[in-house]
Amino acid sequence: MSETPLPPRPEYHPGSAEPRLNRPVRERYPQIRSTSGYGDPRIRHTGPGPGAGTEQEPERSSRLNARLALALTVVIGQLWALTVTVNEWMKGNTGTAWWGAGFLILSFLAVIGLWLLDPKDR
Repeated sequence: MSETPLPPRPEYHPGSAEPRLNRPVRERYPQIRSTSGYGDPRIRHTGPGPGAGTEQEPERSSRLNARLALALTVVIGQLWALTVTVNEWMKGNTGTAWWGAGFLILSFLAVIGLWLLDPKDR
């Protein structure tokens, strides 16, 4: 039972000089669509081109990053102040606890001010 050897397959590369290699293989692989450009002569460019996915407004990006860094710094400060305030309240130092509560309110207002700074970025 010897099998007859199959003829060697021709080397394939997109845009081959042999027209039979430039056809879509719908009959064997129906899920494959002709997306590389050889299937539709109207397709001239197959990708988004140079510069795609880059920031178009670097000034806006740097503003947002700076505001985000400030807001995160304030939030970390609020967590620290909340810890100190609760500890002081539990020790019975209500005066220090009220100063801490005031700091928490002011830092919350600072974050709201950062948010209101540039309404078009929302």
